[in-house]
Amino acid sequence: MLKLKNNDTALFIAFCVMVLTGPIILAPFGAGYPDLLQRFAIFGIFAVGYNILFGLTGYLSFGHAAFLGVGSYSAVWMFKLLSMNIIPGIILAVLLSGLFALLIGFITLRRSGIYFSILTLAFAQMSYSLAYSVLTPITNGETGLQIRLADPRVLDPKTTDGSLPSTNLFGLEMNDTWRTTLFGMDLQFNVGFYVAAVLLILCFYLSIRIFRSPFGLMLRAVKTNQNRLMYTGVSTKPYLLTAFVISGMYAGLAGGLLAAMDPLAGAERMQWTESGAVVLMVILGGAGTLLGPVFGAGSIKYFENIFSKVNDTVLEGWFSFLPDWMTDTLVFLLGPFFGKGWSLTLGLVFMAVVIFLPGGLMEGATKLSNLFGKRKNKGSVDSTGTPAE
Repeated sequence: MLKLKNNDTALFIAFCVMVLTGPIILAPFGAGYPDLLQRFAIFGIFAVGYNILFGLTGYLSFGHAAFLGVGSYSAVWMFKLLSMNIIPGIILAVLLSGLFALLIGFITLRRSGIYFSILTLAFAQMSYSLAYSVLTPITNGETGLQIRLADPRVLDPKTTDGSLPSTNLFGLEMNDTWRTTLFGMDLQFNVGFYVAAVLLILCFYLSIRIFRSPFGLMLRAVKTNQNRLMYTGVSTKPYLLTAFVISGMYAGLAGGLLAAMDPLAGAERMQWTESGAVVLMVILGGAGTLLGPVFGAGSIKYFENIFSKVNDTVLEGWFSFLPDWMTDTLVFLLGPFFGKGWSLTLGLVFMAVVIFLPGGLMEGATKLSNLFGKRKNKGSVDSTGTPAE
């Protein structure tokens, strides 16, 4: 895919194949089950949207979790009032997140640099606090907003068996899963994942169009030298505000999809840690690149899933072939980096990437590709120094 980075059509086709065959590609790595695949796709959308703001303009927002939360709450309210069909909920999530981003962006973009970052963080934390306290009638406070049997759902037929309805796409339930075996691997194909995957593909295509458009070129100019651009008479605020709103709508879409997969919305989705997570995803993958945010989101969610489930018992099993004293020593040394301490491992990985690969995983992949390309070229030259036929 690195060789296709200058060919948008081929890159997009390769990306589609990679995403749609995710259950097959990731099954050998223990990541082929629906819940994790859905998170790969949803947080990929979140990261791609954030990259439009941060990657193109250089404006670092610490408040994008607010739009993720607004999207989740909007979708759940639509499930409660109108229908369990996810389409109205997702549409409302995107629209309300966009309006909220318009309001926040109009205020925060009066400043730049660290002042902009602090303002976005302040608004996000204010939204988080309001969701926990003042807006409890709308958000249900710390309990979280969830669907109930007594909800009106005016477009859905009433259930008579006493069970809660499931989110669906025109009758296809999001949790419907079918299994098959291929080359000895147990593959799971889930409706919810493919809904999120299709939306990720559409969002990625829109990201490509933005990157290649005159609008994207103007955003890059803002990042390169905003003052020089303003001296030429160009007002940069409309471009920045548009990018901020688009990015917020991406976050709202991700929040709506989280609610579609699990119809529950809590204030924790607006916490600063979620905003920090998407920053890590984009930087880890490669800010300003097309594929980097998707790989960054997938990497963080994968390692979160793997490292958080490893405890002392699992570590002892890994080193059981060693003498007891050596096993105990290794478990003692490695234990803090797994389980509840998995974020420590993530922090060390992030530090290593920032120090040695400022361009993220995409820079590392490019260097490896160039290295193997040089070796291949050297191998095609004979001892006289002339290319081999």
